[in-house]
Amino acid sequence: MEHLIDIESISKDDILNIINLAKEFKQGKKKSDVEKKTLALMFYENSTRTRCSFEIAGQKLGMSIINFDAAHSSLSKGESLKDTIENLYFLGVNAVVIRHSLSGIINNVIKQVKYPIKFINGGDGTHAHPSQALLDFYTMLEKIGTVENKKIVIVGDVVHSRVAKSNISLLSKFGADIHLCAPSYLQFQNLEAFNVKYHSSVKEAIEGANAVMVLRVQNERHENESYPDSKEYKRLYEIDTNLLKSYAASDVILMHPGPANRNIEVSSELLDNTVGKTILEQAQNGVFVRMAILNTLLKQGKEVNNAS
Repeated sequence: MEHLIDIESISKDDILNIINLAKEFKQGKKKSDVEKKTLALMFYENSTRTRCSFEIAGQKLGMSIINFDAAHSSLSKGESLKDTIENLYFLGVNAVVIRHSLSGIINNVIKQVKYPIKFINGGDGTHAHPSQALLDFYTMLEKIGTVENKKIVIVGDVVHSRVAKSNISLLSKFGADIHLCAPSYLQFQNLEAFNVKYHSSVKEAIEGANAVMVLRVQNERHENESYPDSKEYKRLYEIDTNLLKSYAASDVILMHPGPANRNIEVSSELLDNTVGKTILEQAQNGVFVRMAILNTLLKQGKEVNNAS
């Protein structure tokens, strides 16, 4: 695994190795192999969980962390992302986590950069968010043991969701029964390209579900598109306690990548009760999964002297 850009380009073995390593880190059985390495966080979009999670993960591994400020960097003077990253490499940076609004931008930069810096996709446009899918998978394994033949339902703005796409790719590799639920204006137009079942009715979608992953409506990605207001969306698609108790499996788990819009896609009372705690555990697991990602990428191969 040279970089972590999307789920499609990594194998089942890569995924399981990361999951097993994350488990060892969580149990305190594994020590860092990457102390004194340097990680740069290059976030061009707002983030709480992903950015803080990678920063804490790096600190726990004994790494140095650079929080790159794009607005006050030479990028604002016209420097290319390629040149910025190559300069960071020669300053001693070993890996970069990039979040950006443009889908595919990280793949393009990797082709241009000439030096062996490691790239991790922290979320690019509507394309991919691989570390989120990995921590979601880790959480599912903790809670329900396996995803094989389990009914996993993703509800919400799937068409704009990089989280949904990465989860579908990962869960498909491990034999999950994947269902999507969204209004017609928020569903994939090419559903046949995905190994999923589609529902417009929430009640139908979550019938017997083992896990329900709720997504927020990403208004910031809708550009000039016009959709019904939040009251209408809430009426038809909000997940609450009564809905889960009435239709989902008795041991269903509730998931959300965050940030959650309370009382729109998921009720406050559900977020604040025992079922909602899994969402907080997702965030906690994200630290250990990202420790595993960083350790895996940066311990590989021979040591490189950035200044050479």
